[in-house]
Amino acid sequence: MLELTGIRKSFGRIEVLHGVDLHVRAGEVHALLGENGAGKSTLMKIVSGIIQPSEGQIVVDGQPRSFATYDEAIAAGIGIVFQEFSLIPYLTAVENMFLAREIKTPLGFLDRKQMRRRAQEILRRLEVDLPLDVPIARLSVAEQQFVEIAKALSLNARILVLDEPTATLTPAEVEHLFKVMRELRAAGVAIVFISHHLDEIFEICDRITVLRDGEYVGSCDVADVTTDRLVEMMVGRRIENSFPPKPAADPGARVVLEVEELQLRRGGPVSAFQLRAGEILGFAGLVGSGRTETALSILGAYPAARCKVSIGGVQTRLRDPADGLARGIGLLPESRKDQGLITGFSILQNVSLNNYGKYRQAHWFIDFKKELACTQQAMDQVRVKAPGPGVRVDTLSGGNQQKVVIARWLNHDMQILIFDEPTRGIDVGAKAEIYQLMRDFTAQGYAIIMISSELPEVIGMSDRVCVFRSGGIVATVEGSAITSEQIMTHATTGRVEHVA
Repeated sequence: MLELTGIRKSFGRIEVLHGVDLHVRAGEVHALLGENGAGKSTLMKIVSGIIQPSEGQIVVDGQPRSFATYDEAIAAGIGIVFQEFSLIPYLTAVENMFLAREIKTPLGFLDRKQMRRRAQEILRRLEVDLPLDVPIARLSVAEQQFVEIAKALSLNARILVLDEPTATLTPAEVEHLFKVMRELRAAGVAIVFISHHLDEIFEICDRITVLRDGEYVGSCDVADVTTDRLVEMMVGRRIENSFPPKPAADPGARVVLEVEELQLRRGGPVSAFQLRAGEILGFAGLVGSGRTETALSILGAYPAARCKVSIGGVQTRLRDPADGLARGIGLLPESRKDQGLITGFSILQNVSLNNYGKYRQAHWFIDFKKELACTQQAMDQVRVKAPGPGVRVDTLSGGNQQKVVIARWLNHDMQILIFDEPTRGIDVGAKAEIYQLMRDFTAQGYAIIMISSELPEVIGMSDRVCVFRSGGIVATVEGSAITSEQIMTHATTGRVEHVA
């Protein structure tokens, strides 16, 4: 149904796609894999007419095509759901689905009943029930994701591109999405699926195409390839173990942060824990269990009912994140786009945020050479793929944007680092590097709180794990007790105890 042959794309003198091929059949889910910066999103923007190739051919249903605009790609039956949602938060689901394509009455007025009826039909096909008359901003992330898919299907898309659709979904929501994808596949829709979760690839996909550094590596059937082989194709090397070895526990390690009492809401559970120098303390639990809210309460960014905290043995109450920064606490937020970056700024400006005092000379002037050198060093440490520090962040892939946020805290002398979903949207090769950086931090005496929805990540990286349920900590596990069985048992039953 879709054939791309010899696709090349240059931005100025920099060529980012070097003769890429992609063949997608009707009625299949085709995985497009590669590290961040491999060219996946650029290739899909070419398919959807957002940018034009420098060379190469696009064939749809056997007919050579060229798309000067997104509308032309839509007319050819191509729909795309971007990694970062393109919905307008203050419009309803119906208004978003028919934006710029509103159905009108013979007199030229908006036919709201017809648009609503059409929206209901599509959502019923997806077996999704969500409110149609409230602003998108009031819907859950999963509901917004299905609105995006419904919007694409309302365009009668026969070729559907899903860019990281599961990044912010719960396991139950992912399973529902996969059910929808299977039904679309059975109806003959061709789906291009981009994901960094290899277990998802083996569960839902039929064939795979791998890109590396803008080049076509190869295509294969899912049944004919292993996880190790896929990783090797993506990164050009074998990754024997993503998680670095854990150091031996130091029972005498200094307590850098102690939460004596923390209650998110009146009448709710009261949490208490300690964070020691040189350790990674994992926060695990189901979505909505209070992990992120607890971390934000410590910083003063979430209005907890009760919060009694000591930093370095001194009891304190942080009023806002600026106080936390002054006390040596850095936050990598869950949402890089809304809370972690100013996307219209350059990489250099984002990395330097909150830290211009480091470059100050003669009281009021900035040492720009030092700023540039420090930014470049931080970029190199996390392997940000970009032409240089002056590149705007909104031109980077989602994974590289996440790396810029991490690079900012590398540029700081923070003693306590809170990493909320640190590898969301990060490819397998870069994940291993991020994990090693975290271990390097703790080896230098830093302390890390890591909030993650990925159990393998929690188990592989945490020295101790606080398990959350219903707004509070119900168990702390450490040593050999850090297993998926233990964590999920506490997260789902709420049994309160300490397990070593």
